[in-house]
Amino acid sequence: MIAVDLNVTALRRCATIFVVEDEPDAAAFTELALRRVGHDPVVFSHPTAALDALSVNDCDLLLSDVRLPDMSGLELLERVRQRRHDLPVVLMTAFATVNDAIVALRHGASDYLLKPLTVQSLAEGVAGALAARDTDSDRILAIGAHPDDVEIGVGATLAGHSRRGDHVTILTLSNGESGGQPEVRRTEAQLAAEMLGADLVLGSLPDTRISEHGLTVKLIEDIVSSLNPTTVYTHSSHDVHQDHRATHQASLISCRSVSQLLCYQSPSATVGFAPNRFVTVDNTVDQKLAAIAAYQSQIDRSAYLAEDLLRATTRYWGRFGAGRHAEPLEIVRDQVERTSLHEHDAHDQPVGRDTTERERFDHAINVK
Repeated sequence: MIAVDLNVTALRRCATIFVVEDEPDAAAFTELALRRVGHDPVVFSHPTAALDALSVNDCDLLLSDVRLPDMSGLELLERVRQRRHDLPVVLMTAFATVNDAIVALRHGASDYLLKPLTVQSLAEGVAGALAARDTDSDRILAIGAHPDDVEIGVGATLAGHSRRGDHVTILTLSNGESGGQPEVRRTEAQLAAEMLGADLVLGSLPDTRISEHGLTVKLIEDIVSSLNPTTVYTHSSHDVHQDHRATHQASLISCRSVSQLLCYQSPSATVGFAPNRFVTVDNTVDQKLAAIAAYQSQIDRSAYLAEDLLRATTRYWGRFGAGRHAEPLEIVRDQVERTSLHEHDAHDQPVGRDTTERERFDHAINVK
């Protein structure tokens, strides 16, 4: 009997928070409080330094005092809005008036916290701002059996989601130990996810022996319950790799409550793979290729990771999309309105209900 460790390692799961506070004691307290509740604070004593950091680094939330040297918190808020309209900004002050709060909120502040802060009041203010951000965006889950599966199938699509502000998570069920050293592959997978703007969750199911039920279903169900995704991408059933087919079957069970479920193509897909949605990825195909290049341990041993082949594949599928490059998807279920990502459905495939293989076949052969 093979022992399977179901402990899931979540990478880059906390929020990165830029803190702008010129008073040393207040800055130290805020940093300690945010770390205590699981976030990753980066503290700046001057607003200009925070703006410079925002131009080259990403963060999930900006937390700023109102009274700052050379620039007020409200002025900082206006400058941030010119660069990042979607970034939650929470202001803090010990000298608030009702009018100050109204002005701040009208200028796009997510919240207005009164000092002296407690760990609880700070945590609640930050949580509320982050929750409001997540409500306005989609929650994307991409499931793969091994490291690099997701990046090959929908890497450019995920990069597009991330650029749009959606919360993207990659769930990789195994460490891919049959293809190399697990610790190396884990490091490569983390780097690839970061390059796509995604969180990474690594399972430890046995490579080449992933089951379509039992532990696999439980692992995916736990992640779905935690993330409550609006869209899931997973392997197709039309695949000669047993782990890919098992992942597909387990995903159908575990994601039965998810309103949008789509299947991507892998290098081991068969000619039975029948896409009916094509996501245009002209602006993100290079980002996908850069993420796949993170898998240095696999490139020399896996011909299907060759950059020219990967680019040619997206170029081929671009024939059916709205641009030059596209990633193909099979629709299993689509019960949500179309996103702003560039998509094209072959044969005007109807949405809003489950789509069976038989229905896709019947519709295809009747198209004039």
